[in-house]
Amino acid sequence: MALLKVKFNQKKRVKLAQGLWLMNWFSVFAGIIVFSMGLFLKIELRKRSEVMDNSESHFVPNSLIVMGILSCAFNGFAGKICYDSLDPAKFAKWKPLLKPYLALCFFFNILIFFVALICFLMRGSLESTLAQGLKNGMKFYRDTDTPGRCFMKKTIDMLQIEFKCCGNNGFKDWFEIQWISNRYLDFSSKEVKDRIKSNVDGRYLVDGVPFSCCNPSSPRPCIQYQVTNNSAHYSYDYQTEELNLWGRGCREALLHYYSSMMSSMGAVVLLVWLFEMSVMVGLRLLHTSLESIPNPEDPECESEGWILENSLKDTLKSALESLKKIGKFNQVEAGAEGAEGEEAGKTPAITTVS
Repeated sequence: MALLKVKFNQKKRVKLAQGLWLMNWFSVFAGIIVFSMGLFLKIELRKRSEVMDNSESHFVPNSLIVMGILSCAFNGFAGKICYDSLDPAKFAKWKPLLKPYLALCFFFNILIFFVALICFLMRGSLESTLAQGLKNGMKFYRDTDTPGRCFMKKTIDMLQIEFKCCGNNGFKDWFEIQWISNRYLDFSSKEVKDRIKSNVDGRYLVDGVPFSCCNPSSPRPCIQYQVTNNSAHYSYDYQTEELNLWGRGCREALLHYYSSMMSSMGAVVLLVWLFEMSVMVGLRLLHTSLESIPNPEDPECESEGWILENSLKDTLKSALESLKKIGKFNQVEAGAEGAEGEEAGKTPAITTVS
């Protein structure tokens, strides 16, 4: 028994073809949206590529760009088929291509669904990428005179100001690295010498943070240096008082920003996938209804359209049997090749009689 069998007359076939033509052009527009989302996400990731450890995060925007282009191509082609199906003479040239095209559409829709899932599942990979990238970026913050790293200070400062964050996981991350360049340290000062000597790696570490960590909404002037020294500031306790520094780490801020963006894009791609599936089902019904016309010379006669010629169970069963046959055929060929090899390896014995 055929799956989703529907009876069509000439009027219904024309309405289906016209509706599919319109839906295909909506799908082309949806493909442009998917392409634009991928391009926008790629630009956003490139803006902060200096604080990302690898390029794995670009898999999502690249996939969206490719899916957008393919969607425009597939649906533009399908729109042409639906338009020509109104004329039996024009439709005849598309008949041999429809089955391969529908098979390609099926695999294309699987890819779209896979890309939608990836948009939701990239959080873990993105988190590790940001954690390591921000850690490296903070180490290079002081290298304002080093070629190739002189831009890092500006990048980190703009990042902390824009996303209202401080450090990798929090402001205390700045206490563990030397973020002040040696160029601005007075090495004749006893305090500087003592701090450098007290550190195993010879680094100048302070309980201070860059200016970009300051919260401008705080009523108190920014306490940027000696953050953990209560006696250095009047009426101050860094453990109980609400600090005038951003409390959120930049890894969390960026992860939330990109994860929200990717989740929204994943939802859009999922809607596009549902729309593409409905277009593919409609195209299959149109294809079978036109092929099953009993008298091609009488286009007004009734016909039947279906998704699968047999039930889903029977279709899967026949597909498995076909795969088994292919497997057995390959085994027979391999056995035949082995037998030929053995025969070729044998050399006939030649006896010489003198």
